[in-house]
Amino acid sequence: MKQLILAAAISTLLVGCISTKSPTGRSQTLLFSDAQMQQMGAQSFETMKQDQKISKDKNKTAYVNCIAKRITAVLPDQSQQWEVVLFDSDQVNAFALPGGHIGVYTGLLNVAANQDQLATVMGHEVAHVLAQHGNEQVSRAQLTGLGMQAADAAIGASGIANKDLYMAGLGLGAKVGIILPFGRSQESEADIVGLELMAKAGFNPAQSITLWQNMAKAGGAQGPELLSTHPSHSTRIEDLQTAQTQVMPLYTQARKQSLAECKINGSK
Repeated sequence: MKQLILAAAISTLLVGCISTKSPTGRSQTLLFSDAQMQQMGAQSFETMKQDQKISKDKNKTAYVNCIAKRITAVLPDQSQQWEVVLFDSDQVNAFALPGGHIGVYTGLLNVAANQDQLATVMGHEVAHVLAQHGNEQVSRAQLTGLGMQAADAAIGASGIANKDLYMAGLGLGAKVGIILPFGRSQESEADIVGLELMAKAGFNPAQSITLWQNMAKAGGAQGPELLSTHPSHSTRIEDLQTAQTQVMPLYTQARKQSLAECKINGSK
């Protein structure tokens, strides 16, 4: 009977399976609808806002919001409203979630020295959402058995269960037996897509190289959490250098527009 139930659960999952291509042409298997992913993102973000301290620094919050506004303004879907929260923590990290949610930790502002460097990280995180990496991760967890605790939700009408599972799948580092961060191929993809986003938003993509050099030095030999599953520093920097020729024309074109400078205490 258990085998029949398991087979039924897997069959239900596969019926809704969508095979698609990522922005760089990589094959993806997606089990969840946009509405389900938005629900996961919203619930995860609410949990984080309740569990973590939110910064009361209006100046830094306005700075982060300024950068986010310019990046999200160049996204294909302009119907999405984005919520941006600056968390008061020494973590050198940031994230973005389906449904229009961006979280930045104040510790990142100590490493990202200017608006262009912070835009590198924020563009990277928004690129994860644009490329549906969260959907890909949660789908992979379901198909490999990590998500079988949520099999009843797959069979039932709600389609969503197990908060830890989907928070891990969304790249937030929650543990469900093992940690489910984004893979290196997804991280590399987010680097390139994020670089295009920041260039289109008028942020200097050349600063991405300096940013990741700074990141490599942050937090000692291990580096910050943001780098835990990323490609090696040398590989990332080499890829970013190669992509400069492609994205610099986008930056040049964007700078012809009147763009608000994002500053803290009068500094770029």
